[in-house]
Amino acid sequence: MVTWIVIAVVVLAVIILVASVLSVLGRLSGLERAARKLERRQQEAMRLQERAAVLERSAAGVQDRAELMQSRLAAIRPGHGSDEKHSLQKA
Repeated sequence: MVTWIVIAVVVLAVIILVASVLSVLGRLSGLERAARKLERRQQEAMRLQERAAVLERSAAGVQDRAELMQSRLAAIRPGHGSDEKHSLQKA
């Protein structure tokens, strides 16, 4: 009789162990999916960061060109305006 009780306890313990292992394995697959999703998002964030750096360099180049054009326009305007005055006074 005691043997049957011991066997029943061992079988019950094995069933509980198997159930808990299956439960943990189910959660691990969910964690694996979440980890893959996070890796994809990290890669996307890195690509976006690279694009932002390219845009920043491009914006800096445009700003440099705009400053150059402003300085050229500033140099042209006084000369252009004085030429008009001289041409009007001569006429």
